[in-house]
Amino acid sequence: MSVDPEQLTLAGGFPSVTDEQWEAEVLKVLNRGRPEGKQLTVEEGLKRLTTTTLDGLQIAPLYTAGDSPAELGYPGAMPFTRGASVRNGDAVAWGVRQLHEDPDVALTRQAILDDLERGATSVWLRLDPDAIPADRLADVLADVQLDLAAVRVISNTDPAGAATALIEVFRGSGNDPENLKGSLGIDALRYAALNGTTPDLSAHRAFVAEATESLPGVVALTVDVLPYVGAGADDVQELAFAIATGIEYLRDLDDAGISPDLAVTQLEFRVSATADQFMTISRLRALRRLWARVTEVSGVTEALRGAHTHAVTSPRMFSTVDPYVNLLRATIATFGAATGGADAITVLPFDHAAGLPSSFSRRIARNTQVIAAEESNLGRVMDPAGGSWYVEALTEELAQAAWVIVGEIEAAGGMAAALASGDIERRIGQTNEARAAKLATRAIELTGVSMFPLAGEVKFEAKPRPEAPVLGGLTQIRDSQVFEELRGQAWAYQAEHGAPPEVFLACLGQQRDFGARQGFASNVLLVGGLHPAESHGGTPAEIAERAAQAGAKVAVLASSAKVYADQAVPVAEALKAAGVEKVYLAGQLAEAGEAPDGLFDGTIALGMNVVDFLNSTFTTLGVTR
Repeated sequence: MSVDPEQLTLAGGFPSVTDEQWEAEVLKVLNRGRPEGKQLTVEEGLKRLTTTTLDGLQIAPLYTAGDSPAELGYPGAMPFTRGASVRNGDAVAWGVRQLHEDPDVALTRQAILDDLERGATSVWLRLDPDAIPADRLADVLADVQLDLAAVRVISNTDPAGAATALIEVFRGSGNDPENLKGSLGIDALRYAALNGTTPDLSAHRAFVAEATESLPGVVALTVDVLPYVGAGADDVQELAFAIATGIEYLRDLDDAGISPDLAVTQLEFRVSATADQFMTISRLRALRRLWARVTEVSGVTEALRGAHTHAVTSPRMFSTVDPYVNLLRATIATFGAATGGADAITVLPFDHAAGLPSSFSRRIARNTQVIAAEESNLGRVMDPAGGSWYVEALTEELAQAAWVIVGEIEAAGGMAAALASGDIERRIGQTNEARAAKLATRAIELTGVSMFPLAGEVKFEAKPRPEAPVLGGLTQIRDSQVFEELRGQAWAYQAEHGAPPEVFLACLGQQRDFGARQGFASNVLLVGGLHPAESHGGTPAEIAERAAQAGAKVAVLASSAKVYADQAVPVAEALKAAGVEKVYLAGQLAEAGEAPDGLFDGTIALGMNVVDFLNSTFTTLGVTR
């Protein structure tokens, strides 16, 4: 049999492998070192390799063809999982939409021009007392050719005022209304969620009428779920809240006599993109699938059923500690959003959480997208993750789980009623409680924050944001906040005393004995901005003398189980006798042998509650006031 030389067979020359063979190899690794009679079965081994997300989704260790649908479908066609439309092959296949919110009108005007001249395709502006003044909108847009670049506005405090300001700018531009594009940003439930007010959709109908009659290229309404994500909603909740909000808005417009076909053209979804690239990809795909089903039942013409999405790198994942890591988070999120088929992407600057961005951070944020599109060519392939057994399975699980919540919200009267009753806040609160526990034990890892902190880090300085109005709705949080507060206390202590707070790190034995646990313990201390003052070797008396000379109040022992058996107890006793108030062991207490009750105050080990340990240590050291 001849082989076509032009045909590339990726698996050519390799024998087929069965699931059973893979499972056998996995068990070899998992059972290594386990005694006879305690060997794991296949089921037990696979269970250990299965993870459960905060949403309750099961992530298996291996996916097969059986986890993928028989028919994948096509982009731009029902159920629109693979894309709301068919990309035309251009490198920049999505809108590069950058956010501006600096109240300095001259600076923002120049920043907008810089963006549009260097890769951005549209402008997104926040109009608020702590952002761009609504009455200066025409000034900040003075250099923008409104018939070429779309403009979108958003406001936390006065959405109607922001929308009206944009309409006035459009009318005064002298451009043909047919050529003007953008969004008025009206989103009643977003406003209610942020401000803690009773949802009022009365403005929707008027602005939809204004847009459809006078500005045919402008979208009036936004389904923005970023406030829920910012308050702590998980991926399934974000997806469910988006769909439930869309249903609420369609129902309201239908009551106003607006046809379903017209109503869907007045909606744009704004969702998060996170550093979990597969979850971002699958959530965007699931959103389009669910929305296609909603609009199908609503009687929308098939060609109009694809949800148009604006993905924003999630503010909740940004940190003020080691903020340059945010560059990596945003890059992964951009990849996920582009691969997931977002119609527009906003990459927030890496210093977004620290304050207002600099020209450098805005440039990097903009170029993250431009490089992904023009150099990495992400936009040239439709739904590149489509057909991945994992992505297809995750898309299905997200859609099914979100649909259950949508049903519960609808049964309770709809999204507006659920928000007003406190049901949405309750759901998010439960998620936050579960997430806080995982963050504290580092089951959810934050690079540069709770894991691999930067030794000797100094506080990052950014342009301060103006004082924002107190909104009174869902509290916006970030995952790194609890660690940032600890680091902030350590920095304040250092500023007052001229040196960071210290913990005495007694390394027992030789480097080969203590090296691994020395590194682990040091990193735990650095998470809180504590300086590990290391002591290497010596007798218990010598170690205790060094601790006393350093004025140590807290000490950590680091070594191997073998060394602990001989030295841990006498060294700990000597340290306590020298005035050290708390002594911790890096490892397991059992390794120290028969230790008197209360001699050790705890351990530093995998799975520990790092936040509790640091808070306790801060209290002992006098860092906490």
